Amino acid sequence: MIRPLYDWTMRQAERKNAVWVLAAVSFIESSVFPIPPDILLIPIVLANRQRAFVIAAICTVASVLGGWLGYAIGYFLFESVGRQVLTFYHVMDAYLHLQALFQEWGVWVIVIKGMTPIPFKLLTIASGAFHFSLLWFTIASVISRSVRFFLVAALLWKYGEPVRTFIEKRLTLLTTAFVVLLIGGVLAIKLL
Repeated sequence: MIRPLYDWTMRQAERKNAVWVLAAVSFIESSVFPIPPDILLIPIVLANRQRAFVIAAICTVASVLGGWLGYAIGYFLFESVGRQVLTFYHVMDAYLHLQALFQEWGVWVIVIKGMTPIPFKLLTIASGAFHFSLLWFTIASVISRSVRFFLVAALLWKYGEPVRTFIEKRLTLLTTAFVVLLIGGVLAIKLL
């Protein structure tokens, strides 16, 4: 099941509109969508290594703009929409713990957690719900998302084909590791 999905994704990554699909996923993932943009970022950069940093920039901008949607959901629609999104992803407990972290660490919570497998939508919706400064939210989001996406792009740009070969040979292992990291991130949130 994983190999056909990977092959399909690589074919999509080579299409002319792949970057715009990535932008759409990056935007919507920041507020409600479950699939992280990295799933598309990696094969798109591998298929277009010469444009790695442009692709990372598009992914970053779309993610930050999508973060504004998540922020608005938290700020204006937390009870009617935000709570349902966080409940759906089983991160309401983490949301409650974030409030204390925001009060103590503020912008650093977004900068650090925005680089991890922790769902970014948790941070965007929480930032709005806690009425965190939109300016500082935006600055922290730009920093965290840039570091995350440009690091991936830089590694793929530098080591492209060996990384691609490594991914293709160990696809099941890497997918399993990614899922473990994702679940670990969610559990880390719950235990905060």
